[in-house]
Amino acid sequence: MSTPVLPKFTQPASPRDPEVGAEFDVVIVGAGFAGMYMLHTARKLGLRARVFEAGDGVGGTWYWNRYPGARCDVESMEYSYQFSEDLQQQWHWSERFAPQAEILKYANHVADRFELRSDIRFVTRVQSAQFDERSSRWAVRTDRGDVVSGQYLVMATGCLSSTNLPAFPGIGSFRGQSYHTGAWPHEPVDFSGKRVGVIGTGSSAVQSIPIIAKQASELVVFQRTANYSVPAYNAALDPKYEAEVKADYQGFRARNSQMMAAFGSRYQVPDRASLSATPEERRAAFDEAWARGGLGFQRAFNDIMLNSQANEIAKEYMHERIRSTVKDPATAELLCPTQVLGCKRMCVDTGYFETFNLPHVKLVDIRPTGIEAITPTGVRAVGRDFELDVIVYATGFDAMTGSLLKIDIRGRDGLALKDAWSAGPRTYLGLNVAGFPNLFTISGPGSPSVLTNMIVSIEQHVNWIGACIDWMRAHKQRTIEATPQAQDEWVGHVNAVASGTLYPGCNSWYLGANVPGKTRVFMPLLGFPPYVERCNQVAANGYEGFALGA
Repeated sequence: MSTPVLPKFTQPASPRDPEVGAEFDVVIVGAGFAGMYMLHTARKLGLRARVFEAGDGVGGTWYWNRYPGARCDVESMEYSYQFSEDLQQQWHWSERFAPQAEILKYANHVADRFELRSDIRFVTRVQSAQFDERSSRWAVRTDRGDVVSGQYLVMATGCLSSTNLPAFPGIGSFRGQSYHTGAWPHEPVDFSGKRVGVIGTGSSAVQSIPIIAKQASELVVFQRTANYSVPAYNAALDPKYEAEVKADYQGFRARNSQMMAAFGSRYQVPDRASLSATPEERRAAFDEAWARGGLGFQRAFNDIMLNSQANEIAKEYMHERIRSTVKDPATAELLCPTQVLGCKRMCVDTGYFETFNLPHVKLVDIRPTGIEAITPTGVRAVGRDFELDVIVYATGFDAMTGSLLKIDIRGRDGLALKDAWSAGPRTYLGLNVAGFPNLFTISGPGSPSVLTNMIVSIEQHVNWIGACIDWMRAHKQRTIEATPQAQDEWVGHVNAVASGTLYPGCNSWYLGANVPGKTRVFMPLLGFPPYVERCNQVAANGYEGFALGA
């Protein structure tokens, strides 16, 4: 019998003695892009730091997500660190949208270039973290027997790193092979001649389905909710464009930082509403955005995410594109999303809709009944059994809070983070939680995070945390934590900004709606530039909204 391997694949732990009693200035959880840069920053500040990482290598999201077709949906010239000009100039990306393997190679290059590995303990999962009010330090325990302490605890656990596997009836009974896109094996998976079922049609499914279809003898896609997707038009990176960016990388980064999502300044964003345009002008703008490819489609006009009528117009254009691509009318209609365009993160694909024209690919609409059961021979849905050799669970992540809440984190008076967040995550600036002194969450709920270029948001958070710790040392402050009032006001602000848009208009992972029992709260903040301005203002005013302890 085959159950998807969760927790994720790791190599056997190499023998090492546990660290017991070691004291650090900063303990960092996670060695993805956030954890690596936090370690680099801590070293520059002269801080003693330790990183714990569950995997056997760096890379975070790009270490775990090795499913077929995995690649970034932010262009490669933007999806990279900017803290080192030499690194920017010397690294060369091969494609417009970098594939997983190349991003992981980049992460390893950074780890080697800045000699980060010596302070990282791999194949080590943090189990608990307890704040000691007498010493004002965090006691951290791992599954390898480590018991260390740090004045500051920085959670670099990622927004999309905790896999979501629904409790389908009979999930452990399947006799074939099972995989989860977020926990993919390190060795290649061969689907040749096999009957494959993919459960889910989110981003990982949209990327992997066309590739799996090229190998499988039969592919059945089980769809609960159709998703919007725009062609990537991926290609080899244009050397001329690369040279132009590198000639003014600083200016390029500055222009991107003024974009609402912290990327995409390469393409002009019209200061025009679609409702004020003629049908011909709208068509031309949509055609141009579609031909360009990538995530910029919903920015073809400035009112698509603000006005429901404008959103409906854009939706109909997308539906027209799907209907003109998918030959079978019934299948095309099933693939036309009904929810607000953009309320779920738009996908970027290579041949996704075209795949459903292949004779051995079948789409099954499971909205009426869901997955009824996993059986020893396959999947039961819509009242029938589908016999399969392989099941791929493309069921996404427990986004933004999943990895944090898997660790037993306890603040003042033993307060558990899971209890503090029982009614949904509450933070101040997405950086700290009231009652949890000296705990920082990189790209935490209440920050722009997943609605931005993640590496830009990561660097902004790490820079802020580093400057905060440096300020604390200079001013002889021992602890810093959000005040309940500041936290309440910030949560209200995040929700007020979201409610002024169409983003909360469907059950998305932005709200945690993909995880049964998770409280529905819109977690990310919309708008990178005003957020950065607010963070800078808080720091300039002596960390207003935070309680400081000498």
